[in-house]
Amino acid sequence: MRIIEKFKAKAADNMNNPPVTIAFLGDSVTQGCFELYIESNNCIETVFDKNSAYHNYIAKIFSLLYPKVPVNIVNAGISGDNAPHGYERLERDVLSSNPDLVVVCFGLNDCNSGKEGLEKYTSALENIFVKLQEKDKEIIFMTPNMMNTTISPHIDNELIENMARGTQKIQLDGILDMYIDAAREVCAKNNVPVCDCYAKWKKLSESSVDITELLANKINHPTRDMNWMFAYSLVEKIFE
Repeated sequence: MRIIEKFKAKAADNMNNPPVTIAFLGDSVTQGCFELYIESNNCIETVFDKNSAYHNYIAKIFSLLYPKVPVNIVNAGISGDNAPHGYERLERDVLSSNPDLVVVCFGLNDCNSGKEGLEKYTSALENIFVKLQEKDKEIIFMTPNMMNTTISPHIDNELIENMARGTQKIQLDGILDMYIDAAREVCAKNNVPVCDCYAKWKKLSESSVDITELLANKINHPTRDMNWMFAYSLVEKIFE
């Protein structure tokens, strides 16, 4: 990818080349959300820990590979967000920073709309890709993690358990699979590289790994350790 040439140029001549900027456009996983808890008003809130998000791990990896190169990370993840709203804020949250590479990851919230929302999701993804390509930005679409396949015994709150039953049904009924398949087709149509982390999660599930216990909130937020999978997978894709 062209971004590697920018890393090389900056490493060779730090004084006369700009820093490297990578933007991440996505939802709560991108923002850095983990466990859930109940507030005093009986509303569900999430634990925010951006230092353990995958983009922070990517920065650490590139600091190891290119210690002379400053890497600017633009965290454009918003908890609860979806692809249509991601497109609406693309200029404000991503393009305004003039990134060298944009990593896009949506699907976990979009799939809550079921089959009826699929076209809206794919149209928004294509709009994001087209606008980024018009601005000559490199893009990687990263497929998300799986959601819970069981109801974890660690959940001790009815509100959170009801949420987990909803996401479990979406996962087991193949709705999220359908969204990810459709996203892959949009990427193929628009020549956008795919970092297919969802396929890795599916492989783990098929190998009898308890997917639910790899989720910090036992619903849809990967644990801090599993965020390393995203980071390593993205770095591998960048070097492909």
